[in-house]
Amino acid sequence: MDELVPLLEFDPAPTALIEPSEVFARRPRIPEVAVLCFFAEVIEALAASPETRVIGSLRAAHGAHEIYGIRRHGQDVAVFHPGVGAPLAAAFLEEAIALGARRVVACGGAGAVVPELALGQVVVPTAAVRDEGTSFHYLAPGRQVEAGPGGVATAQRVLQEADVAHQLGLTWTTDGIFRETRDRIARRRAEGCVTVEMEAAAFFAVARFRGIAFAQLLYAGDDVSGERWAHRRWHRSPSRQLTFDLAVDVALALEAAGVDAAGGQ
Repeated sequence: MDELVPLLEFDPAPTALIEPSEVFARRPRIPEVAVLCFFAEVIEALAASPETRVIGSLRAAHGAHEIYGIRRHGQDVAVFHPGVGAPLAAAFLEEAIALGARRVVACGGAGAVVPELALGQVVVPTAAVRDEGTSFHYLAPGRQVEAGPGGVATAQRVLQEADVAHQLGLTWTTDGIFRETRDRIARRRAEGCVTVEMEAAAFFAVARFRGIAFAQLLYAGDDVSGERWAHRRWHRSPSRQLTFDLAVDVALALEAAGVDAAGGQ
């Protein structure tokens, strides 16, 4: 019996038995500019707005995630909640790409791994520690996956122009929200991680594999840097709406600059 851990059996074949581009070939297209928003209250507010249109739907066993169409600065933008956790979020990103998304930005919360990261601080992840499983199905095994340089540079420029305090840094993507032990947190902090979340590594891997431009904005929520977990009531911060608005601006900036997956124009 092969003793290699299955996650390490990377297969570089460009096609799989179930290809999103084939499954969604006859579905209506969505805008090339898309924002994946993890903030439920932001999605709910968009859904309630008379200016918002439902332009599609992504489905999973637990139900449908509507794709909403909005207009910003005279351009169409697709917005949807990608679900929580790398497998589902990566699958929905795959489906959005199959439907036409090419410049994509995700915005969501992350735990603070370092004590100086204040509630609501915006972090642009430059790379992710691959402590999940999904990314290993898209890229050869490795400890980290880098974010697309064009996405990082564009996000940084938009935030600077908006005079929004932010930080660039390494994020830790984990599947085990209840296995963030003190020792593992200390190890990731020593490695240089400033945040912990559950999707970034998978997003970066899918974006590279499919050849799209991608960036992510993380909003510093709860704090796992101390001896005890600090929730910080992070679900109620008004910074979440601001983070979404900035994500839309970054996505439009990716489109305006013609940024591709490699970071070029």
